[in-house]
Amino acid sequence: MTAFALDDPLDRGSGLPRPGSLLRTAADSVPPPGLVLLAIVSVQLGAGFAKELFAALPPSAVVFLRIGAGALIMGALVRPRLKGLAWRDWAVGIGFGVTLAVMNLTFYEALARLPMGIAVAIEFLGPLGVAVAASRRRIDLLWIGLAGAGVVLFAPWGQSASVSWIGIAFAMAAGACWAGYILLSAAAGQRFPGTSGLSFAMIVSAVVIAPVGVATGGADLLQPELLLIGLGVGLLSSVIPYSLELQALRRMPKHVFGILMSLEPAVAALIGVLLLHEFLQVQQWAAIICIVAASLGSTRLSRRKE
Repeated sequence: MTAFALDDPLDRGSGLPRPGSLLRTAADSVPPPGLVLLAIVSVQLGAGFAKELFAALPPSAVVFLRIGAGALIMGALVRPRLKGLAWRDWAVGIGFGVTLAVMNLTFYEALARLPMGIAVAIEFLGPLGVAVAASRRRIDLLWIGLAGAGVVLFAPWGQSASVSWIGIAFAMAAGACWAGYILLSAAAGQRFPGTSGLSFAMIVSAVVIAPVGVATGGADLLQPELLLIGLGVGLLSSVIPYSLELQALRRMPKHVFGILMSLEPAVAALIGVLLLHEFLQVQQWAAIICIVAASLGSTRLSRRKE
């Protein structure tokens, strides 16, 4: 069941189809690979619009708008049940939420200092590391080498003004949080029914990031146009892609899903060029290709193990 799925397809008050049912029917008409690509584009468009907000708000305030909007929407659609939770359930849910908050904060700090394609590619080292650590084969050295080559090509060795060491550090921290997010997401899925674990984590992350976001954003957070853009970023970055990914996973093998998701750094770079006019150097495109190839290779390897 996705975040939009409801048991009753009809609105009992009007006799008309529910919006969630209409969205699910529309999603069912799109081939699964198309859903994954739409989810990737949605996430990266959300990141692009968020980066444009940095001219008016600091990254921490934009993160608060994004997570706050996502938490409100997810909390309204999927209300997590807190009654009867054991302390271990609370620990997993809170840890999941804190990790989600730190992951978004460090990624947006990286996004403020790096071209979007570079920030996403370096962050992608997190899930790549999880995949490689789970396989433990000699060929993993190839994927590690490719990923390492990508980072080396990204690094500002005195000639690149578009990349900063601090931005790289933030992106790597975001990748580490993404690795933790993957592990905690699996743990939450075992302890919370349906998508309520994610909903609970988003509410926790909104509470965690609120003091920083409000302190840095101040009264500017109350501007209607900024609130509207923040709502759009929350929809594009969280609610829409997550629901599309769930629909896709219901209808396609996980290894195919992983292969398609490996294209995310390249899509981010393209959207960075088209939306933000962030034109990359040849060596930076080569670095993105290295990381995408490493991700594709590790995903194909995991398929052979199944």
